[in-house]
Amino acid sequence: MNLSFKRAYYIARKDLKSYYLKPPLISWGLMMPLVFILAFYLRNPQGISEVSPGLIGLTLLFSTTSMAAIVITFEKRINALERLLLAPVSMQTIIFGKAVGSSAFGAVMGAVVLVLSLVFFGLSVSNIVFLFLGIVLSAMVFAFMGLLISVAVREVFEAMTLSNFFRFPMMFLCGVFFPFESLPKILQIVGLFLPLTYCVDLFRFCLLGQKSFLNPYLDLAALIAFSLILFILINITFKRRLRQQY
Repeated sequence: MNLSFKRAYYIARKDLKSYYLKPPLISWGLMMPLVFILAFYLRNPQGISEVSPGLIGLTLLFSTTSMAAIVITFEKRINALERLLLAPVSMQTIIFGKAVGSSAFGAVMGAVVLVLSLVFFGLSVSNIVFLFLGIVLSAMVFAFMGLLISVAVREVFEAMTLSNFFRFPMMFLCGVFFPFESLPKILQIVGLFLPLTYCVDLFRFCLLGQKSFLNPYLDLAALIAFSLILFILINITFKRRLRQQY
């Protein structure tokens, strides 16, 4: 078990060095949330704190999935994945290692926006344990989401298209820009099947001191459940794709 975690760590470190810690990806991970922050601030400076938890969740989503959604597809094209598969490393370790690298990058980007929100928008942390767990679990869920897309397609452009197909609707169905409870009931039902809903709900509880629409414990449990389900789906899809390819 310790050896598997060590191998996953080196896979994550390799991915961070090779893909994530590059100026274009760092700028992309921060650009969209910062643009939204500026747009909402110019429109309503007094109300920017209300949307800050959603923007932190949005940062986690975009920065985590930006490379995770294409990393495996890209490595298949340059034969890097084939070399990794020939190493004495299990498929589960590969998946977990890549998820750790992606989630670490996303968590750092989310932490940057969190610090900016705390400093400039007057937010305060009411529960640091829930906030920390929320950032870590949300980043891991979004990493698994990106990896599922990456193993499900054959081309990089397909991965980017499919990732946007999921990301952009989540922006408007998960309470990012307005309270989740204000959505029509049918859209609330759809939102309950999206992990960003639980991420934003938890951040609102931790940063605004609002009563959670769901429940902070339910939010954490849902994020853990999404992680496990996505990990299983990645494993199944990855094996099927490899059988088709080799």
